[in-house]
Amino acid sequence: MIITYYGASFFKVQFSDTTLAFNPVSKNSTYKQTKFGSDICFISNFHPDTAGEENAGLGNKKPFVIGGPGEYEVQGVFAKGFETITEHGGERRTNIVYSVTLEGMNLIFLGALSSPEIPAEVLEGLGEPDILFVPIGGQGTLSPNEAYKLSLKLEANIVIPMFYSDETLKQFQGEEGESDEKALDKLTIKKKEVDEREGDIVILRSSA
Repeated sequence: MIITYYGASFFKVQFSDTTLAFNPVSKNSTYKQTKFGSDICFISNFHPDTAGEENAGLGNKKPFVIGGPGEYEVQGVFAKGFETITEHGGERRTNIVYSVTLEGMNLIFLGALSSPEIPAEVLEGLGEPDILFVPIGGQGTLSPNEAYKLSLKLEANIVIPMFYSDETLKQFQGEEGESDEKALDKLTIKKKEVDEREGDIVILRSSA
């Protein structure tokens, strides 16, 4: 599996011949746009920073778009979406948290989650995360402190922060007592390597 970050909460996840896009930024976002062809596109909430499905397709390759709660099976990828709340962008709206199972790994994508108080039934449905994508930028999403505490609660093997600035990233790393972790251009990892991790924070540098 190869995970690449494009700023905000926009990620590309590649495995075998399948490409997933999470929260691509739209043309109306202040973040830089990146376009690539994906097979499945996950949208957490309909804000310009997170709902640019037009940037998740390229040429004749158009993704199957998932933007709401429910259970999905597409091209061997199993996903579940759960409703939560975000205040990203200064407006209270629905935020979908996703659990995505592929290559024997459970990826939990929190989107622009605002509150660390996730309902028990949602936590149960999400299952145990191998890789957790967590917002740490404040401003309507989790603060660095809230994000770190939630990461500990969920007991993910690998934690990947998003929606971060230099300041909030430093605060988030400081919660663990580590502030000199080098950012990676992308994360390439297999299931057996994930199993050897325990709460490791992986910083991905934006490729946008």
